[in-house]
Amino acid sequence: MGNQRTQVAIIGSGPAGLLLGQLLHLAGIDNIILDRVSREYILGRVRAGVLEEGAAGMLAQAGVAGRMEAEGLPHEGIAIAFSGQRHRIDLTGMSGGKRVIIYGQTELTKDLMDARLAAGAVSIHEAEDVLPHDFDGDAPYVTYSKDGTSHRIDCDFIAGCDGYHGPSRQAVPAPAIHTYERVYPFGWLGILAEVPPVSEELIYANHPRGFALCSMRSRTRSRYYIQCAADEDVDAWTDEAFWEELKRRLPAEAAEQVVTGPSFEKSVAPLRSFVAEPMRFGKLFLAGDAAHIVPPTGAKGLNLAASDIHYLFEGLREHYRDGSLAGLDAYSARALARVWQAVRFSWWMTTMLHRFPDTGEFGQKIQEAELAYLVGSQAAATALAENYVGLPY
Repeated sequence: MGNQRTQVAIIGSGPAGLLLGQLLHLAGIDNIILDRVSREYILGRVRAGVLEEGAAGMLAQAGVAGRMEAEGLPHEGIAIAFSGQRHRIDLTGMSGGKRVIIYGQTELTKDLMDARLAAGAVSIHEAEDVLPHDFDGDAPYVTYSKDGTSHRIDCDFIAGCDGYHGPSRQAVPAPAIHTYERVYPFGWLGILAEVPPVSEELIYANHPRGFALCSMRSRTRSRYYIQCAADEDVDAWTDEAFWEELKRRLPAEAAEQVVTGPSFEKSVAPLRSFVAEPMRFGKLFLAGDAAHIVPPTGAKGLNLAASDIHYLFEGLREHYRDGSLAGLDAYSARALARVWQAVRFSWWMTTMLHRFPDTGEFGQKIQEAELAYLVGSQAAATALAENYVGLPY
């Protein structure tokens, strides 16, 4: 067995793990990142693309914001469409000057990976059977196997940034963790296409046929979604069928502006709300999707990972700099307070915009009344705006 030693062992090399690793490196805190898949596999995953200012600020703090600042698309508003009309929500005007930035998670991940390579920090990809041990004591460690050889990493702390299905949360004894979950009775059928977006700002559409979202990754790459059955067969959808259904759910003036083209990615994503409490177990800290999942309606998943890392990094830096455990002791409570606010917002957006099996005619009228109130009330629109651009850390 090969033995290694580091200060912080990070399981998972998605945005959460990479961001934490880069911040720790800049603070002079040694860390090793482990992941079960290859770098190429991670960069091939299609993920989120709406960054709050807080998340963008974290990338700047990590020294990797250059390409985002050059290529990202700042957005100061979104559109809510219902009853055949489109209504703009002035995010910036109603949130004290804040905005969001459209920058694909794949690009952000590449920036963080490149920075880690340039720093010479250790990342171990295609590590099998990764498992955290003894995190409830004074000598935690992580084991894994690679190329048929067993390895052990002794460390001070373990950061579980390994997603919903990762080993970190599953290593916690069941009585020590409480989970809250709601599985929504639908999914999102999404496509990526090399076509210009229908609008310069995102369009969230409520329609009797189901929800639709017009988004983008750049000025030439569009990301579109339509509500579908949770078990929808993606292979049953041709590109032509998708475009036609999308247009049906948009106001006529928007539908006429849709530029169609062949998709290069098509998938169905189920929607769920999930939270695990607490987020700290001795020397093991959960962050990002390992601890919580939100439906993508509110664009909060990646942004919550960034805020988790903000609190966790602050606690680790304080410990190594000042010898204090106060920040680490407060990590779970601080992170969860913000997590539940985002879970509430994502649930509210999802409930307001989607067609549920029991919506019925009455439910449809209630949704339309709520949407009309939202676009007609400055107070209601302000509440949406301040949540959408991101609550403060």
